[in-house]
Amino acid sequence: MKNGRKLLGYYNYTVVLTYIGMLIGFAGVFCAADNQIFSALVCLMAAGVCDMFDGAIASTRERTEQEKCFGIQIDSLSDLVCFGVLPAMIVSVMNPRNIPIRMIAALYVLCALIRLAYFNVDEQERQKTSASSRELYFGLPVTLAALFLPLIYSFGNYYPARRNAMLAGTIAVMAVLFLLPFPLKKPKRTGKLFVLICGIIEAALVVFSRVNVQ
Repeated sequence: MKNGRKLLGYYNYTVVLTYIGMLIGFAGVFCAADNQIFSALVCLMAAGVCDMFDGAIASTRERTEQEKCFGIQIDSLSDLVCFGVLPAMIVSVMNPRNIPIRMIAALYVLCALIRLAYFNVDEQERQKTSASSRELYFGLPVTLAALFLPLIYSFGNYYPARRNAMLAGTIAVMAVLFLLPFPLKKPKRTGKLFVLICGIIEAALVVFSRVNVQ
């Protein structure tokens, strides 16, 4: 690490989208705290879009080893806020004074933390022996919370008596899947396009279900 820096960290364009995604996720935490669940879900989905493209942007620039390591760390730290803390906050706020569900939310954040920390170690070790991009994930990526949680919420709007239990069940299952080492192929450009289309459809479902219920 060089001395004499004006600010610690890296501020080139390869990390800007990650920073933006984290700020959006943190805004979602505030929205959830104010019981603005719809706005919090919008932030969750927007953070998911940022995460989808930040790696592609980072790959367009030749980076030093320190910049690569910083990118790995900052991406996971951002993911913990956006796809760990924010979903847990949403479910917790929707279930005030429900201790069992809040315990599930806490477990969800812990499992996300463990997974992301392990991924950082594994990715740094992998990059020592390979210059190619990752082909496989092991376990469920935490970023899929941006797809699953809004989807369950939109369906749950039609079954309000069961919605909160459905959301709590979703993050409980996801917490377990974060740590199970099953292989999952990393999506390429076509796969990312498919996920983006699914996200757009899902966003429309969230809006439609909210309006229709109201």
